Amino acid sequence: MLTWLTARLPWPARRLGAGRPLVGRVEAIFIADAAGTPMRASAQVLAIVDRGLADDRYAVGRGYWRLTDGCQVTLVLAEALARAERRHGLALGAGQHRRNLVVSGLMGVELRECCLQIGMARLHWQRPRPPCGYLDRVAGRGLAKALGRHGGHCLRVHTGGLIQVGDPVRVLSGRNAA
Repeated sequence: MLTWLTARLPWPARRLGAGRPLVGRVEAIFIADAAGTPMRASAQVLAIVDRGLADDRYAVGRGYWRLTDGCQVTLVLAEALARAERRHGLALGAGQHRRNLVVSGLMGVELRECCLQIGMARLHWQRPRPPCGYLDRVAGRGLAKALGRHGGHCLRVHTGGLIQVGDPVRVLSGRNAA
């Protein structure tokens, strides 16, 4: 049942030594027009400062949690998706996870309190984005439990720019990394 994720996971994080950034890779990009609508894959997307990803539900004000707990951009690790697929027999390659960016080669703990350079954009980590009951209603029963505490991360767009599948994801130290 493993999908495109497992075939693409060998791309490892590059740990280049003390003081050097950790590097992952954008494996997929997904956006949705409005709350509950299907996610659609995109080869590239424009990150807009303090709004999110162009044409995504949160950037245009049509996200389910937009008033109480919305995220400008959500990120999930490809390894967490592969684990959920393997353990729970789910297919997650078409954006059923409802996260915007699928990134490989990093660990969630490496993202906390950091700034990420993804393509031309710079995003700041805000908080974990655990899955909730709404995910089960929209994407299928059991998905929230399958992702568990590996459901993703909320990011805020600090510097806008183009993000493309295949772009490196550089983890910069500190929230105000230059």
